Amino acid sequence: MEIKKVPKILVTFNSMRYPNTGFFFFGKSLSKALIAQNHLGFDFSFYSHKSVPRNLYPSGIGIINKSLLHKILFPYKFDLVHFSDQYCKPHPALVRGKKILTIHDINPYYDRQHNPAKLKRYISRMRSYIKASHHIVTISEFVKGEVIRYFPEAEGKISVIYNGADKLELSESHVPNFKPAGRFLFTIGMLSPKKNFHVLTCLLENNDMELVIAGIIKEDYWNKIIEEARKYNCEERVKVIGTISDSDKAWYYKHCYAFMFPSLAEGFGLPVIEAMHFGKPVFLSTSTSLPEIGGKEAFYFNDFSCPNMQHVFSEKMEIYNSSLILKEQLIKRSSIFTWDRTASLYLDIYKKVLNS
Repeated sequence: MEIKKVPKILVTFNSMRYPNTGFFFFGKSLSKALIAQNHLGFDFSFYSHKSVPRNLYPSGIGIINKSLLHKILFPYKFDLVHFSDQYCKPHPALVRGKKILTIHDINPYYDRQHNPAKLKRYISRMRSYIKASHHIVTISEFVKGEVIRYFPEAEGKISVIYNGADKLELSESHVPNFKPAGRFLFTIGMLSPKKNFHVLTCLLENNDMELVIAGIIKEDYWNKIIEEARKYNCEERVKVIGTISDSDKAWYYKHCYAFMFPSLAEGFGLPVIEAMHFGKPVFLSTSTSLPEIGGKEAFYFNDFSCPNMQHVFSEKMEIYNSSLILKEQLIKRSSIFTWDRTASLYLDIYKKVLNS
């Protein structure tokens, strides 16, 4: 009797080197969900940076550590390799077998700090990754549209799989290192201009609310936030608290008056879903993927002038506070985005590409 061959699949998680980043949480959650949902019986291995503890991945999985040697030679053979982000290591052209590439964003196109030569190298590199891949996945319809716009050769082999979002658990006894004195607005993300956090300070004018900003601190943008806060005499109520634990994050989501995410460049927008898990009102920009993720349950700033933001915030909070069902609608929308669903869709793509 012929023994059916079990397909060997490698999934790269080489961008998980730094905790408290989107790629870290993406890799941590997707790796576990892929193994849990592996109903097709694939033989999985993971490609990882050596600094990532092995116990972060499901037990019994083969791990190949990233190596400088892999820039010129990748000696391993797999039936399929899934590059789980666009910072491909090793280069797909060096890998034998079918190849799938997940693209989270093409932010360098929008980064004004990139000089023309650097942008040209980025375009060339991305084009080579796309050319070498048999299938492309993006994490939102917005990113799919942008990839096809700038890399039309991707059309015909591209699909969308939304990220999942872990529902954070909070013990009743937990208290964060910084506990606001009263009502507060909350946001989270790396402190960089594209996050647009500085526009939120005007919402503290003529009230006693605080603004809590969590995330990796970049000094230059921190200074801009405080400079903007001085215009509204609220700099003492803007709290930039750096990176936080999952327990702290859950506490801020649960207890905040509203969650704010005015970002100008998002491939997905995971914090939006995390806040919705707690039924919190979320205020977003209309940029990039955010309307797609927030849906009609979220509130939106269509411009960032102070009078408009104050008007939108006041009007929509009144709607939220008087609604009997909006909180439940927010929670219901968040339930769409699960890692089990994400992993199942990836497994189906694996099967399709292997059989093509």
